Amino acid sequence: MNESDIDSAAKLVWEYHHMKHELKQCDAILVLCSIDERVGEYAADLFLKGFGKWLILSGGIGHAHDLLKVGWEGSEAEHFAGIAVEKGVPSERILIENKSTNTGENIRFTYQLIKEKGLPLQSLLLVQKPYMERRTYATFMKQWPENMQILVTSPPVLYDEYFNEANPKDVIVNIMVGDMQRIREYPKLEFQIEQEIPENVWQAYERLVAAGYDKHLIA
Repeated sequence: MNESDIDSAAKLVWEYHHMKHELKQCDAILVLCSIDERVGEYAADLFLKGFGKWLILSGGIGHAHDLLKVGWEGSEAEHFAGIAVEKGVPSERILIENKSTNTGENIRFTYQLIKEKGLPLQSLLLVQKPYMERRTYATFMKQWPENMQILVTSPPVLYDEYFNEANPKDVIVNIMVGDMQRIREYPKLEFQIEQEIPENVWQAYERLVAAGYDKHLIA
C-alpha cells in the first residue's frame, strides 16, 4: 500500500471509531486522560459551557508516556487538572482519579471515587481521543456497575489534522487498528458490548494489518 491507500483505509477506520453522539447536558463530564492535551482542553471547554456540573479526570501514567517520552511530572489526570484550572474551571468542581492505566481501571476507579464522594450521578459525558470513542463507549456500557446514561465525545479534529509530534501517525494508526480488533473480540470476553462492523470498515482494517499496522494487536 502506498501512503494514499493507507490514509484511505485509515480514514474509514477513524470515522467508524466516532460515535457521533449529540452533545447533551449530563451530571458530570468524565475525561479519560492521555498524552493528548487537546482532550483536556476540549473537556474544560465543555464544562465551562455547562455540559456537566463536575469535571472528573481519570488517568494515571499510561504506557504512552514511555512510548512517546512524555516529560510530564505526575499523572495524566493531574496534568489535565492544570489545563482545566488554567482555562477557568473552579478547582472545587474537579475530581481526580490518578491511578488508572487502562479503560477497565478508568471505570472501576472512577466508580469508587464517585461512591466515596456520594455523588448521585445518573448521566456521564465521556471525553476521549477521537479514535477511541467507540471502544470507550462499548466498554463503559458493558462494565459500569450500575445503570448510567452514557454519551461520548472527542475534540472535533479531522484525521488529516490530528497527527503531531506527540501523536505521530504511525503510532496512532497502529492503535486504531488494534482497537478495531478489540471491538470484534472483546465482546466474546465480556469486556465490551457487541457492535456492528460494516464490511468495508473491516476490509480497511485487514488492509492495514497486511500493510504492517499490527503493533497494537492482541495475540
